[in-house]
Amino acid sequence: METAAEALRLAIKMAGGPTKLAEALGITQGAVSQWKRCPAERCADVEKLTGISREALRPDVFR
Repeated sequence: METAAEALRLAIKMAGGPTKLAEALGITQGAVSQWKRCPAERCADVEKLTGISREALRPDVFR
């Protein structure tokens, strides 16, 4: 994976789309759709749901 944005796009795709990811996280689809980067506080949950590492999602926070 080249960028955090690509990692986020892949995570959303692997979750079944923004609506499915939002449902799994207990937030609105609109919130997920507005993400330019995965919020750091959501990375662990996104990692558990999709297998995309938090380091890939937010390399600026997790190294």
